Amino acid sequence: MKIAVDFDGTIAENRYPEIGKPMPFAFDTLKLLAKQHQLILWTCRTGKLLDEAVDFCRKNGLEFYAVNKNYPEEQYDPYVMRKIEADIYIDDRNVGGFPGWGNIYQSIIGGDSNLQEPKKKRWWFW
Repeated sequence: MKIAVDFDGTIAENRYPEIGKPMPFAFDTLKLLAKQHQLILWTCRTGKLLDEAVDFCRKNGLEFYAVNKNYPEEQYDPYVMRKIEADIYIDDRNVGGFPGWGNIYQSIIGGDSNLQEPKKKRWWFW
C-alpha cells in the first residue's frame, strides 16, 4: 500500500514554520509501517522548510519512498497543487481530528500495536 503522511501536526507538533517535537509514537509507528508499505511524505512545505522536515525525519530514522511525489522519479512542480495518489492519507486535519498513532497503527495493521497512547485526564477523575 501507499500511505501519504502529513508532517505538521501529524509527525511533529504543529509549530509551522518551525518544527515541533515529535508526536508521541509517530516515528515508532511509521518505521513499522515502512517495513510493509510505501510511505510518502505529503506536506505543503516547500524549499528550505521541506528540507528541514525531511532532515528531521531522517535524523529520527525515517526515510520516505517519495516526498510530495507519487514516486521518487516524478518531476515535482511546486506550482501544481494536487493530491498524491495513495491508498491511505494520514493527516491531523481529518474529520474527527488526529486519532493518535496507536489507533492509526491498529486500523492499518490490526491487532495489538503495543503502542499505548497517553491517557487523557478527564474532569470527573482526580
